[in-house]
Amino acid sequence: MFLDSASSVCYPFCMKMNSSYICRLCGEIAEAPDLSSTLKVLAQNIVKIMNVKGCTIRLLDEKRQTLEIVAAYGLSKNYLKKGPVHIKEHPIDRKILQGKTISTKDITKQKHVMYLEDLKREGIASILSVPLILGAETIGVLRVYTTEIRDFDADSVYFLSTVAGLCALALDNARFRGNVPLPL
Repeated sequence: MFLDSASSVCYPFCMKMNSSYICRLCGEIAEAPDLSSTLKVLAQNIVKIMNVKGCTIRLLDEKRQTLEIVAAYGLSKNYLKKGPVHIKEHPIDRKILQGKTISTKDITKQKHVMYLEDLKREGIASILSVPLILGAETIGVLRVYTTEIRDFDADSVYFLSTVAGLCALALDNARFRGNVPLPL
């Protein structure tokens, strides 16, 4: 499902709660000693706040051909060992990198889902993916995974998109300081 405006209710956030969570995440970011720690803290907090199984943050490599995991939380090492995502083989990630938010309510009913067997083994039922945008350029993908079928509502999409903006800001600050040991 492509989300220009999300609908349905499954895991609602009220805007007041959203702002308190964002403030808490900003505090966590400020206390993290380096970029890697910052991204790991964001992934961990996203899982807890959104009540999801896991979260990954992937960045484009220098050649803009693959998405590499730079932070993850809640997913098994076996699942994460799938390796990089090759953009030309993943139509969904190409659309996300064009700035689209994509929600997959039930992975078993979608033809476009790659690594379906890996997802099933991991117990994943639904996925929400948002682009990491820095200025006018999409630099990566922020993705959350659930174990139950979930139709992500507009507040969930808004929250995750806002956190993606925080990730991009942290990456930009690290790049400005010349401290980017991650693919970017």
